[in-house]
Amino acid sequence: MADINLKEITLIVGVVTACYWNSLFCGFVFDDVSAILDNKDLHPSTPLKTLFQNDFWGTPMSEERSHKSYRPLTVLTFRLNYLFSELKPMSYHLLNMILHAMVTIIFLKVCKLFLDSRSSMIAALLFAVHPIHTEAVTGVVGRAELLSSIFFLAAFLSYTKSKGPNNSIVWTPIALTVFLVAVATLCKEQGITVVGICCVYEVFIAQGYTLPLLCTTAGQFLRGKSSIPFSMLQTLVKLIVLMFSTLLLVVIRVQIIQSQLPVFTRFDNPAAVSPTPTRQLTFNYLLPVNAWLLLNPSELCCDWTMGTIPLIESFLDIRNVATFTFFCFLGALGVFSLRYPSDSSKTVLMALCLMALPFIPASNLFFPVGFVVAERVLYVPSMGFCILVAHGWHKISKKSVFKKLSWVCLSLVIFTHALKTIHRNWDWESEYTLFMSALKVNKNNAKLWNNVGHALENEKNFERALKYFLQATHVQPDDIGAHMNVGRTYKNLNRTKEAEESYMTAKSLMPQIIPGKKYAARIAPNHLNVYINLANLIRADESRLEEADQLYRQAISMRPDFKQAYISRGELLLKMNKPFKAKEAYLKALELDRNNADLWYNLAIVQIELKEPNEALKNFNRALELNPKHKLALFNSGILMQESGEVKLRPEARKRLLSYINEEPQDANGYFNLGMLAMDDKKDSEAEMWMKKAIKLQADFRSALFNLALLYSQTAKELLALPVLEELLKYYPDHIKGLILKGDILMNQKKDILGAKKCFEKILEMDPSNVQGKHNLCVVYFEEKDLLKAEKCLLETLALAPHEEYIQRHLNIVRDKISASSLIEQPIFPVTKTSGNKIPTENAREIRSEPQLTQVIKTSDNKSSSKTNKQLGKDTDSETPHKTTKEIKEIEKKRVAALKRLEEIERILNGE
Repeated sequence: MADINLKEITLIVGVVTACYWNSLFCGFVFDDVSAILDNKDLHPSTPLKTLFQNDFWGTPMSEERSHKSYRPLTVLTFRLNYLFSELKPMSYHLLNMILHAMVTIIFLKVCKLFLDSRSSMIAALLFAVHPIHTEAVTGVVGRAELLSSIFFLAAFLSYTKSKGPNNSIVWTPIALTVFLVAVATLCKEQGITVVGICCVYEVFIAQGYTLPLLCTTAGQFLRGKSSIPFSMLQTLVKLIVLMFSTLLLVVIRVQIIQSQLPVFTRFDNPAAVSPTPTRQLTFNYLLPVNAWLLLNPSELCCDWTMGTIPLIESFLDIRNVATFTFFCFLGALGVFSLRYPSDSSKTVLMALCLMALPFIPASNLFFPVGFVVAERVLYVPSMGFCILVAHGWHKISKKSVFKKLSWVCLSLVIFTHALKTIHRNWDWESEYTLFMSALKVNKNNAKLWNNVGHALENEKNFERALKYFLQATHVQPDDIGAHMNVGRTYKNLNRTKEAEESYMTAKSLMPQIIPGKKYAARIAPNHLNVYINLANLIRADESRLEEADQLYRQAISMRPDFKQAYISRGELLLKMNKPFKAKEAYLKALELDRNNADLWYNLAIVQIELKEPNEALKNFNRALELNPKHKLALFNSGILMQESGEVKLRPEARKRLLSYINEEPQDANGYFNLGMLAMDDKKDSEAEMWMKKAIKLQADFRSALFNLALLYSQTAKELLALPVLEELLKYYPDHIKGLILKGDILMNQKKDILGAKKCFEKILEMDPSNVQGKHNLCVVYFEEKDLLKAEKCLLETLALAPHEEYIQRHLNIVRDKISASSLIEQPIFPVTKTSGNKIPTENAREIRSEPQLTQVIKTSDNKSSSKTNKQLGKDTDSETPHKTTKEIKEIEKKRVAALKRLEEIERILNGE
């Protein structure tokens, strides 16, 4: 076997770079979204052991919705990418390109086992530029193919060194082979098929047997005419070791998937659920389809599911001719390679093995898979194809008549393949470009129409998205997901009636429950989201809450482990003021998934409603243990600590709120609550800074504007408070507390009695029973020396609040003034306010943002691969009538101080 020189390596790296340089500018598309963007296993906060418990897409292997694709080493490389560049796609594509170059170099070394150097280089170059590889190289999830191929080829090369002098067995390469097979399998399942290639190599290449010789030897042994040769016994020992190792790997793999096959629907692979002979005819036809893609990769498509390849339902279907021709050609090559001992037949045999054996797991011939055709699974089989082409070219080019023509044709093939690869890479630039390119090839796949719609939907182009979703329902009328997409888009367009009709259509296509029997339909779990989406739609109508609850319960009855149904139902029950039942729903969901931070968060919100703050804080902490960057848990636990009144919790509350604004720097609520916390700690300058930041982000932030004005008034900066109050009242002219504070400042600081009077009169226009506004208007009348009007006003105020002693005392003062009929100007009593010039009997400031609910998955109109946290709480700027014990005590202290001050004023007035 010839070694690889630096010139060959440089040429391969240069060709790969020339073909795939533009892949560096592509994003995450199609399956990359689920495997990269939505996969929490990539995050450093996820324990490494979780990679070995979940499938390729981050779903626990124990769950039914798991794809059962166990590729932890591939996910580990994604995690390394995330460590260096997080979710910037360029580094992911760069590593894929490097891995493809490595595979090509190792493949060149394998080729030199069976071909001369020139033919080996041609096979390697054809492999490097073949357009069928764009899905495996440019698509990030194709890394599973790349990594598996590296260890696949390395295992084979290692095994070729297991034959020692005099046909002895060298065990070290065999042990290394078994190890590399295990590693290849942990990158992708098809890695285990290299064992079959090693067995074929051992029997027909290393030992030089042919099929007739083996048959003759076996016949003689069975008839007792001869014994098995020693060399053949040695071969049997090696094969037994390989097969036993393979069997062990298979057993471990079955244990990992817990003896469960993944659940696929007829939409993923229609032939898999078809009757005989449709299933067999269609699956056999797929073999020449894949071979044609290798031979003529002119029309490539990212998705071959659903109606892409119509089922073959009759023996008279013309496509059966292609199947027959393919098997005839394959059989002829097989007979040639197994019957004759020449080097040419050995080369053909190994090429056929490389084509056929790695393809078996994806062939649908032994067990169904979740696709009809997938271009990336042809990555390894294409190696055998390239060897066949190079070997055929070598045979033709040796004839002088065809020598020049063979070189021209070869150069043309490699050049056109390279151009096609470069052009194909641009299709993977975005989801829209990828799926639009697929629609040019195939318009009978509803999934493609749906995916173009999703791409447009992500751009908020709902009108255009709707057209593609509707076309999907026309192409595949029984596609539940397409009708769900139509419903969601109608909802986004605020066409609720049409949305409900679409959801009802999708619901009608679901398999019906049979009373007394377990619902065991093999249906995609995400299709059950039609119940969630429909319930989320109709529960906007307060009169249909029970109907929405019925839908959630129906989904749960169909699949008791449907976690999202419990989550959504818990949210609804909270809305229906049934917190105990909501708690039960969330606890049930936690039984199904105790490692879900969002579930612990939601349970904490319910416990806040149940007045269980200590338990709520514990569950917020559990959520943060699972996800230290859980934004809503950081935010609301910080507020809960702040509102508890415990001084020892304030530093941790501040730390969490700081973490929150680090995660959400554009959310004004975080800065506002930091300001409130600083006010609690009497850090006035810090509180002012946070409030100003909140207002800068949200100019109409009512709570921040009012509390900043209040802060200025508390710190003897009343004149600074006035412009802030003006801004507040510009956005919220009916803000009563703002009007009271403004009137107070105008009366006591600006001596603007008329301006103060307008403020108090406006309050009474909005709320005639407002005691504070009414009383302060009485003060204005007194300032205007209209004692009779002041007396009448105070009588009306006393009728509104007969238990307020200060009103009665002020009334007595006015009456005394009237009785005295004195013209001498007397000191007046002030506008009612708290100690420190603050307003009594009312909250001194607005309560901060209230806790908000989140969902683990989009329960409102799920898309198949989207998962997101969603805030569903109350208005973060609104006031709340609830007061903490601490606040009540503070208000009482202020009232007492205000009353003492009034008593002093009374003594002054009476003394005169």
